[in-house]
Amino acid sequence: MAKILFVVTGADHWTLADGTKHPTGFWAEEAVTPYETLTAAGHEVVVATPGGVIPTVDRGSLAPEFNGGREGADRVAAALDGFEELRRPVALEDVDLDAYDAVFYPGGHGPMEDLAVNEASGRLLADTLASGKPLGVVCHGPAALLAATGPDGGHAFAGYRLTGFTNTEETQAGLAEKAKWLLQDRLVELGADFQEGEPWAPFIITDRNLITGQNPASSAPLAAELLSRLG
Repeated sequence: MAKILFVVTGADHWTLADGTKHPTGFWAEEAVTPYETLTAAGHEVVVATPGGVIPTVDRGSLAPEFNGGREGADRVAAALDGFEELRRPVALEDVDLDAYDAVFYPGGHGPMEDLAVNEASGRLLADTLASGKPLGVVCHGPAALLAATGPDGGHAFAGYRLTGFTNTEETQAGLAEKAKWLLQDRLVELGADFQEGEPWAPFIITDRNLITGQNPASSAPLAAELLSRLG
């Protein structure tokens, strides 16, 4: 049995360019789907958040229109209720990477607010990358990569092929014009080799031990790839 660390945003809002606080948190499907995949295979999941705060789910991610209808929304909500580890997170600052076999970051707009500038998260990401342990990051989760510095002082993920929530998707979601910055732009600026798939369709990219997914629909194939690497 492997032990996987889920690093989840502690933010309940995303500050827009005009100072408005847009309610958010983590995206339900992106946490639930990998959790179900990994625990069904007998693996253990531990949740970490900045300061050990109980994470907030983005209420929008529980809406029928984002879950294939009411039945899908009810299933995700029920799965979230059963995800007990979310209610007893450890403090991200206290995490010892040696205790874990893999690390996973779900998205939601929350990481744009806190993990993008969180030093403890940045160190964990750089250390996980260097360790060779599987590192899965999906949708807006790659915002956390912005805080990761490599041993040479440069950006830890410079030169890596990866993906994340695209400018096209942010525009179609109606938030691109309101944002202080866009995830795709920032990752490109820091030297990542950003790959873009079709909007809203499953799309994952693997490069060495890094596995990234573009959007919520990518959480299932990302989880399957993570599972395959755990043996």
